[in-house]
Amino acid sequence: MKNINIVALNYDIKWKDKQANFDHIETQLRSISADLFLLPEMFSTGFSMNCEEIADRSEEILSWMKTFAAETNSAVCGSAAVFENDNFYNRFYFVEAGGNCHKYDKRHLFSFAGEEKVYTSGEERVIVNFKGWRILLQVCYDLRFPVFSRNKKDYDAILYVANWPESRIDAWNTLLKARAIENQSYVFGVNRIGNDGNKLHYPASTYCFFADGSLSSSLENNIVSAEFEADKLETFRRKFQFLKDGDDFEIV
Repeated sequence: MKNINIVALNYDIKWKDKQANFDHIETQLRSISADLFLLPEMFSTGFSMNCEEIADRSEEILSWMKTFAAETNSAVCGSAAVFENDNFYNRFYFVEAGGNCHKYDKRHLFSFAGEEKVYTSGEERVIVNFKGWRILLQVCYDLRFPVFSRNKKDYDAILYVANWPESRIDAWNTLLKARAIENQSYVFGVNRIGNDGNKLHYPASTYCFFADGSLSSSLENNIVSAEFEADKLETFRRKFQFLKDGDDFEIV
């Protein structure tokens, strides 16, 4: 496991306009060097219940991610509405530069907005091995459910992609830090900014926290950067061996 650089983009997602969002991301990130680029939940359309209109049926979004990953020689991550096997999913794609793709379907659907009525919940907990780092993939509302993301000593970092509005932003900020502390891992959460088609506002709130809860990211011109430091995490875990005292459990 070696150090890796993560770059997330704060941006105002253009409502249901995939090409405009692709163009903006390319303009902002193409000249930046990183091991991994992190984009928000439904980064190409905004978070919408109108899955019939926005869902990717032909892997258009995935194809763009693969192309961008290859061109920048970086992994690219973010979620999209996807239609597959007669179901709609809020799917987190983790695409590596060589084209290898991992996917996680959002497990906890946001019933407050009726997400469970139009999207199908995922069942699999997905951990990606990337450059020696074991990375757990999570989407937005998953953040509120610590049992599902509990570290069974099987991962080193969590990535959260979200559209988390200002009205509940204190919960987002607090729970990101809590997940880092309780799981002794890096936690990087990327949130969109601006206003969406549902008239919800999103403040700048993309952060990376270290395993002790300290902020480990920096912001410059809507680019949020962090380094996952292998020796720092290993030293911290070796000194504070809290994970071994955790309770056994099964998720059903």
